Amino acid sequence: MPHSQIRTARCAALVGPYLSGKTTLLESLLSAAGAIARKGSVRDGNAVGDSAPEAKARSMSTELTVASFEYLGERWSILDCPGSVELACESQNALMAADVAVVVAEAAPDKAVLLAPLFKFLDDRGIPHILFINKIDALGDQRVRDVVTAYQAVSARKLVLREVPIREKGAVTGLVDLVSERAYRFNPHKPSNLVALPDTVKDQEAEARQSLLESVADFDDSLLEKLLEDMVPDSGEIYDKMARELADDLIVPVFFGSAENDNGVRRLLKALRHDGPEVATTAARAGVPANAATAVQVIKTQTGSHAGKLSVARVWQGSVTDGMTLGGERVSGIFRLFGHESTKVPQATAGDLVALGRLDKAATGDRLTEKGNLGAPEGWPERPAPVHGLALHAENRNDEVKLSAALQKLIEEDPSLVLEQSPDTGEMVLWGQGDIHLRIAMDRLRGKFNVAVKGHAPQVPYRETIRKPTTHHARHKRQTGGHGQFADIHVSIRPLPRGEGIQFEDSVVGGAIPRQYIPAVEAGIREAAARGPLGFPVVDFAVTLTGGQFHAVDSSDMAFKTVARQAMAEALPNCEPVLLEPILTVTIAAPSEFTPKVQRLVTGRRGQLLGFDSRPGWAGWDEVKALIPQAEMQDLIVELRSLSLGVGTYQWVFERLQEVAGKAADRAVEIRRETLAAQ
Repeated sequence: MPHSQIRTARCAALVGPYLSGKTTLLESLLSAAGAIARKGSVRDGNAVGDSAPEAKARSMSTELTVASFEYLGERWSILDCPGSVELACESQNALMAADVAVVVAEAAPDKAVLLAPLFKFLDDRGIPHILFINKIDALGDQRVRDVVTAYQAVSARKLVLREVPIREKGAVTGLVDLVSERAYRFNPHKPSNLVALPDTVKDQEAEARQSLLESVADFDDSLLEKLLEDMVPDSGEIYDKMARELADDLIVPVFFGSAENDNGVRRLLKALRHDGPEVATTAARAGVPANAATAVQVIKTQTGSHAGKLSVARVWQGSVTDGMTLGGERVSGIFRLFGHESTKVPQATAGDLVALGRLDKAATGDRLTEKGNLGAPEGWPERPAPVHGLALHAENRNDEVKLSAALQKLIEEDPSLVLEQSPDTGEMVLWGQGDIHLRIAMDRLRGKFNVAVKGHAPQVPYRETIRKPTTHHARHKRQTGGHGQFADIHVSIRPLPRGEGIQFEDSVVGGAIPRQYIPAVEAGIREAAARGPLGFPVVDFAVTLTGGQFHAVDSSDMAFKTVARQAMAEALPNCEPVLLEPILTVTIAAPSEFTPKVQRLVTGRRGQLLGFDSRPGWAGWDEVKALIPQAEMQDLIVELRSLSLGVGTYQWVFERLQEVAGKAADRAVEIRRETLAAQ
């Protein structure tokens, strides 16, 4: 496509680590495009990208923000994605609809590891991306080249400098565009001034430009031939070749600037406009059938206070009009978004990113056409495994039903949340990606759905078992005004191997107990096993009913169930009860430089190291495998991220129940008794 051709309705996503300055960059881009009259700031809580109450309270992006506007006759949607690793699911879903991503990073080589998961996601899916090195005013004595070298170590794609800095007295005061070879002097909060190329950077510029051309020529034989023949391609040809290679995710152009001071931002905006792929290219990459008359992709679900459910979606092909049937449902309202503001529009065309009203059956990830809901396409990001949980309950008991409904809406908005009604403890546990993630969810329940909740660490599903066998005789006899109650049993109790559960055997002979009462005895035994001498469910034991007596008038199912519970309560303390704790197999992933710290983390939590190996598909990362008691897992993700610059993560599966003794057992029993006493 010729470099000068105008394309409309495109979408760019701003992604990057927490504190890299994405929201400030969005504000600067909007100001440069004339979409806002005055810049806001994260500090003051009036930035377009931080409109949510949870974001203002934390001075950080807590959800995807969409800002749609027009610039030089083109429609744009900029997606400001949250930077916290705990909110990565939201960012990944947004990236699936972007024509191009702008990876925002600080001018700090020691933070390069923070970009590894993001680069991996982009490269695995072939999403074109640009690297914008922000806060260039804090570069100090470092060279931009050294910063890029550090970031190159975590990128599978070639990082290609598009600019070199102009320095004066140690500070970066401008830049040179390596394609046009024009020099610009920064003019804070205003457009940069075009200046003559300073003599001090001519050699550096020539060397960097040659490196750029060679990088582009790696994927273009015609350009390579020209370079071998010492021919100098014109700037238009270079622009076009770089745009094609960007669209094919072969290279990553690198820009720099300061979003806070609006330096280098207009150069970035021009690059997005001229080099960013068009929607047809992105739709083809996403696998959208070319014969679909109308196709849209839902990237976010949100519940508005007045508009109800809104499905934020990118229009891949065709057009969407208010009232049309899409995904098997009638569209009720089309809204263009700008932060927390929305404007109703009659239709949306290919490339637009809008919110569609009242599509109750549509979920995040679904692809919708006029023929129906096709569901999430192949390659859509998988929901991350939960790593942190909170047991929730409404502050007001009358809000319990309201809480359940609010949680369902919350999970529909944020697919990385998982709600579990624990069969072991009876608690309602909300699982997520970390403490911040779950605290944000609790704030939304209170602020958005008007349900105040409290959260605490989920109970560990301990079990108990027995170490030695015993026999016991129990009798239940009660005389009342009418029929009395009578039941008499002899039982033999013995331990079973781990994992065998509860077994009941009947060896009564001679009709000592009528057959119709035997099931009641078994039921009583199983009920009694729900709470053993230590306060936890009892597992892995067998009970044999060996004999007993009955009364023709006073015996009943209830009497035999009662005597069975009585027998268990009296006999189990004599069987050397012991506490069992769940042991998990945990696979921890982190950059290799942090592996020794991860191993110490495991052993410090009563964990057993099983070994470590390279993480498949991740250069410079390891996986540490270990057995860790579930009781030691509650804040593991917090400490792991603290020691790995925020990028470490893990997955776990239940392995087995294992005996636990000493202080850990005493503490677990004490907490259980306090919990039961409070109920």
